[in-house]
Amino acid sequence: MEAKANEFSGPVVSSAHLAAGAMPALSEFEFSAIMISHAFDRWIVRCMAAAGVSDMSPIDVMVLHTVHHRSKAKRLADICLVLNIEDTHVVSYAIKKLARLQLVSSHMQGKEKLIVTTEQGANVCQRYHEIREALLVRSVETLGLDQLALSRIAAQMRVISGHYDQAARAAASL
Repeated sequence: MEAKANEFSGPVVSSAHLAAGAMPALSEFEFSAIMISHAFDRWIVRCMAAAGVSDMSPIDVMVLHTVHHRSKAKRLADICLVLNIEDTHVVSYAIKKLARLQLVSSHMQGKEKLIVTTEQGANVCQRYHEIREALLVRSVETLGLDQLALSRIAAQMRVISGHYDQAARAAASL
């Protein structure tokens, strides 16, 4: 039986051919990133639906929360920068959809268009927050995770994202 147990040891990956390289742990990280990305997308869409707004894409939800962040007006370029989205039309489309839903509005300040959450948008964000606390935060708290360690993991993920961005730029030049 021991031979069979060892047969399955090693990193958990989705692409063994990529894990066969010099850094199998990176393939393990990538598989985890895929899993968390899809789970996160499902969660934010369903949480927003529970907060009263259905038919939103993950980008729509992220843009709404980014616009609402600190209750300050945001420029399209700043929203794209914060969310690391290079296709401004994707964010622009989400803003138009959110405006149709009366969750955000825009106004001109000089030559710049600024986007803000409406009162309805702020209320939806608050309801989302309450649902998140009740369903997700309480559940994750039961794991007993060290919040400082979780913050360090998040910081490392942001740093690694920069390496993926740099590698993407290099690959585009090939």
